Order: sequence, then structure tokens, then C-alpha cells
Amino acid sequence: MSVRRLAEASVQPASFAFNRANAAAAKQWIKKYPKGREQSAIIPLLMIAQEQEGWVTKAAIETISDMLGMPRIRGLEVATFYTQYQLNPVGTRAHIQVCGTTPCMLRGSEALMDVCRSKIHHDQFHANDKGTLSWEEVECLGACVNAPMVMIFKDTFEDLTPERLAEIIDLYDAGKGASVEPGPQNGRTGSEPASGLTTLKSEKAILKSTREREAREAAKAARAAPDAIIAAPVPGPAAAPVAPSNT
Repeated sequence: MSVRRLAEASVQPASFAFNRANAAAAKQWIKKYPKGREQSAIIPLLMIAQEQEGWVTKAAIETISDMLGMPRIRGLEVATFYTQYQLNPVGTRAHIQVCGTTPCMLRGSEALMDVCRSKIHHDQFHANDKGTLSWEEVECLGACVNAPMVMIFKDTFEDLTPERLAEIIDLYDAGKGASVEPGPQNGRTGSEPASGLTTLKSEKAILKSTREREAREAAKAARAAPDAIIAAPVPGPAAAPVAPSNT
């Protein structure tokens, strides 16, 4: 288990408040939970605070805990448990999370970390001189078939080479991160085979196959219908009513 602590007091802001748009978003999240369960909104509200400030401050944890009517220690427990919450200041333009789990490691994640060390800082969680970039190694980011990969804020960049990651870092540092298309960086779509499709290549062929199968099933059902009618028992004539007895 790793120990996660809040940033030093010297870098903590004195207060926190949601801006107008995020305050409205926070209220909408709170409304999604039943009465008496509003504290469940702590996770999305902390994430909104991080998106606004770049990291989760002590003041944000306390303010959100107070909003939800929960003890501040409970808010602190949530913030320190989930590693997606950054408890220290990170790069203002990009915080790069490099997956180091086995598939990515085997596919070259160490080389990606070397790029981060050379272009950002030798050590994790340390920003570059301008304070615009930082990085860390993380566990599985969930796209093992597209290894190696990194995550920058909410976007993932997959099928990376050291050269491509260096280009992406430069673009973010120049304030042009929005120009980088998330997802695979080698031209493939999603998690399709890197060498190209081998089956189900044509949507037309797939639809044709489906229609042919449905037609065969319908024909089979139609052929079986007359047999079912013939095999059904035919009810006999109704019995004549019995005359009442005079005795």
C-alpha cells in the first residue's frame, strides 16, 4: 500500500470555491443521489475540483465535505485513497501518466518513461522548470492491446513510440495539446489488429450473411408449420345431451 499525503502547507491555497459553471455541475451531481445519500457525490465533486484547479487541494476537500454535510476526515479518506486524485501541484498544461504494467512494459513503456525523464524531469511528480509539465508511472490504464500508452488528464494516447510521445509532449508544452487526437497513434482504429482486419472485413457481407441466415430460419419455420397442423389432434363430435330421467 502506498501512503498518500496532502501537499505541504506552503503550496496550499487559503480557500476554494467552484466557479459558476462547476458550481452548477456540482449541484446536478448531488441531485442524482437519493435524499440522505448526497455524500455519495464526493467522488465526482472532487474530480470537478481537480479539473478546475489542476489538483485536489486541502481547501477543496474541506469545502466539498462541508457542502455534502460529511465529516472532513471522510472527504480526506476518499481523496487519499484514489490515485486519480492529484494531491500535489502538477504540470499546468499536462500531467502525463505512463502505464508501467506488464503489457506496456513488454511493449516499451520504459522507453516512454525515459522520454519523460529527459523532457520533463528526472523524478516523478516534479514539474519542469516552467511548471507546465509533470509525469508519473501508473498501473494499468485498461488498453493493453494498444500498449504502450499514456494518459493525459482524461485522454489516452496508445500505440506510442518514444518519438511520438516526444512530439506530443512538445505540443502540450506549447499550449497546443488540443490539436493531438487521442487514441491509437499508429493509424489503426480502436483495437483492430495492427496488421489490418482478417475477418468481418465488409459490412455489406456481414449484413448479407445475416439476412441469408434469417431467410433460412423463416423458410424452415414455414415448412414445419403444415406438419404441425396435420399432427394436431382433431376434436371429435360433441356428445349428445342425456335426456332427464322420469323415474
